[in-house]
Amino acid sequence: MSLITEEQVVLDLTGADRHEATRRLGERLVASGRCTDLTTFLDDVRKREETMATGLPGGIGIPHARSAAITEPSLVFGRSATGIDWGAKDGPATLVFLIAAPESGGEAHMQMLPKLARALMKKDFKAALAAATTEAEVVRIVSAEVALDQPAAAAAGAPAASAGADATGAAAHEGRVASAAELGAELATGVTATAVGSLAERRGPLTLVGVTSCPTGIAHTYMAAEALESAAKAAGHTMKVETQGSAGSKPLSAAEIAAADAVIFAHDLPVKDAGRFAGKPTVDVGVKKAISDGPELIDRAVVLAAEWRDDPSKAAAATAAYASGGLTSKVEEGVGTGTKIRQWLMTGVSYMIPFVAAGGILIALSFMLAQVALGEQGAIEIVKYNLKPGDPLNIAETFNALSLTSWAALLFVIGGAAFGFLVPILSGFIAFAIADRPGLVPGIVGGAIAATMGAGFLGGLVTGLLGGFVARWVSGWNVAKGVRGVMPVVVIPLLSTLITAGLFITVLGKPIKALTDGLNSWLTGMSGASAIVLGLILGAMMGFDLGGPVNKVAYAFATTGLAAAGAATDAPQLKIMAAVMAAGMVAPLAMALATTVRPSLFSEPERENGKAAWLLGASFISEGAIPFAAADPVRIITSSVIGSAITGALVMMFGATLRAPHGGIWVLPLIGNFLLFVLGLAVGVVVMAALVIALKSRERNLEAVEASATV
Repeated sequence: MSLITEEQVVLDLTGADRHEATRRLGERLVASGRCTDLTTFLDDVRKREETMATGLPGGIGIPHARSAAITEPSLVFGRSATGIDWGAKDGPATLVFLIAAPESGGEAHMQMLPKLARALMKKDFKAALAAATTEAEVVRIVSAEVALDQPAAAAAGAPAASAGADATGAAAHEGRVASAAELGAELATGVTATAVGSLAERRGPLTLVGVTSCPTGIAHTYMAAEALESAAKAAGHTMKVETQGSAGSKPLSAAEIAAADAVIFAHDLPVKDAGRFAGKPTVDVGVKKAISDGPELIDRAVVLAAEWRDDPSKAAAATAAYASGGLTSKVEEGVGTGTKIRQWLMTGVSYMIPFVAAGGILIALSFMLAQVALGEQGAIEIVKYNLKPGDPLNIAETFNALSLTSWAALLFVIGGAAFGFLVPILSGFIAFAIADRPGLVPGIVGGAIAATMGAGFLGGLVTGLLGGFVARWVSGWNVAKGVRGVMPVVVIPLLSTLITAGLFITVLGKPIKALTDGLNSWLTGMSGASAIVLGLILGAMMGFDLGGPVNKVAYAFATTGLAAAGAATDAPQLKIMAAVMAAGMVAPLAMALATTVRPSLFSEPERENGKAAWLLGASFISEGAIPFAAADPVRIITSSVIGSAITGALVMMFGATLRAPHGGIWVLPLIGNFLLFVLGLAVGVVVMAALVIALKSRERNLEAVEASATV
């Protein structure tokens, strides 16, 4: 099967913009009988363009899509003398490839893109296309580099004669991860190309590994890999790259990572399983940097590898960070004060949530068992159990494996113990985010004191911030050399804990406790319209940025409030948690429903994402709707806010309760009034899906009217 024919070559491509040029290329597919509906195919190409521009550095455009209007995998080549803007930052595209695959031809699609992307990194390939004088010459040049793999049976009877075979093997390359380092500094301080060369000569050829990825996991991923491999080879080094793209990747082996002298990450998505590269010198850049400046990145890796080899303490420090538990904060450098404060607080919340999950679910299960064993009074009776020595209700002394009541009491005591850590952990890791490890001791101790005084999570916030700032202040003291060795283990924890805890006990604790008591009284008395309004607001926040800062603020409000609910089964804090979780499930479930009901309104990748969104939404993973919001933010986010707000209000009005901070449908048995919870969720999902369908249908109709007017 030939991907490209002479009829699919345009040597004088013109167009007012890339959409008009794409139409001209698409018309060649119609003429060759490979496209049955030009409008449908162009719509699919445009939706792909809206996700991310397909212009590439070096005057290249590669519009592409899978479409129900395409009958077989195809390429159309266009060459423009003046260039057409295809979205690349370095200028217009002169060489354009339109890649078309059948809707069900995902394998062919994924074969073509990596092979073509890698071929376009070869200067002689581009030069030959630019100099070609006939359509037949273009077909010969392209077919030599880009061809679909033959089926096994066919391959057995004929030699596989395509340079694309090498590209397929290269597409299975792998790489890895690391921390974003301050590498530009090394080169900026006078490390010239000559110096880099002398380092390479002194150390010999290096073994490098890398990871590349882009938002769509297609062209940029493989072009970056090809650029890095070519640059490394030209510099006399060996390199293997893990392409974390849509075609899948074979992860680098542990042996390959261990043998590597340095790592290069060229990525626009988080590197998967980054901990594999702990202790390795790492260059960390965006994917396009590798395409445009591959040799520079190789030079950086050479310099960095040499410095780490000359200073073993760098590798030891990086490895120790992982060996000590890999504690990390969510704080970014160079952000504003408001953003930094939010990131400090979210660091504490992120470390606290596992304790909330363990404690909340265990307590909820204990109440379920207690109701079975003791009836309606079960929850009241079960909270009397403890671990006090000599107490007749000490579960450690009275546990009976054959008693359902004993099991309920056991779960309650363990869950209560986990809940006891909420405020200390919240406080400790807020302080950690501010001052790194020196902040842990004053933060945790201060949080424990806040909990003992009844100051709740507000007290934890205050002690976390106070402990972090005090620890950072003490850590910055300029002390004598003889004292420096004991600063981290004695002086900093001693003074920062004394100041933090002392100030809270004597000055701050009482007013914060009064504020906490007032907040709890307000929540306890909340009912009717006020509860519905709160649910409306929290629901809208959950649906606004789908796992972003606003969403996380609402979620943090709900989870931190669980600690104040105590053993009560109908506390308002539990209703808030139920409303927040239901609202957070709306967006992905609604997009899954919309793509199922009206698939024609969505591109093929969106329809695939819609299938995954069923499980993500059911599991309370709001991020499942992000691909849709990224492609069409105004319509999707507007619909999400409305649908999620309705669900939040309904769940609050229905009085559903939840002690577990996560889980979605998997914790349905732990939800109070779960049928009404499901009803509130269903209403929000249907409303959002209907809004999305209505808005997208309107957009489609307007485009059709504009197209007919143009014709």
